[in-house]
Amino acid sequence: MLNMVFLADSWLSSFNQPGLCITVAVLLHYFLLAAFMWMCLESVHFYLALVKVFNVYVPKYILKCCIAGWGIPAIVITIVLIINKDFYGNASHSESNPFSNFCWIQESRVFYISVVAYVFLIFVMNTAMFITVLLQIHSVKSRTQKRSRAWKR
Repeated sequence: MLNMVFLADSWLSSFNQPGLCITVAVLLHYFLLAAFMWMCLESVHFYLALVKVFNVYVPKYILKCCIAGWGIPAIVITIVLIINKDFYGNASHSESNPFSNFCWIQESRVFYISVVAYVFLIFVMNTAMFITVLLQIHSVKSRTQKRSRAWKR
């Protein structure tokens, strides 16, 4: 959906309808945040599968993942819309080219808080999960090598 909205964004902004542009910008923002949230959930699943291999039963796991994957971005979008719906709107790469219009976040502070900080937090979380999984794989490998040396003796 992120790709579909992104591809239609420039065309829809050419209609110069503020409500349509706000809707497209909100959808684009939502699907971007949702894509990153699902990436974060994949890293959590990776951690559970490779580090916490046994006794990892989580009741209604998929439901909880869906609530987090679709709900957390919706909370961010709702907060931005509650503060001011006019943070979304029509923007342009250049004033001379009318075909460079697009619907997106107008306020730079809102962009940095609701997109850049969000993506940064997910990046930090994914990096932490990745390092933890690498350490776990390394420790399993070293234990296996020690056992094989002991068996050879």
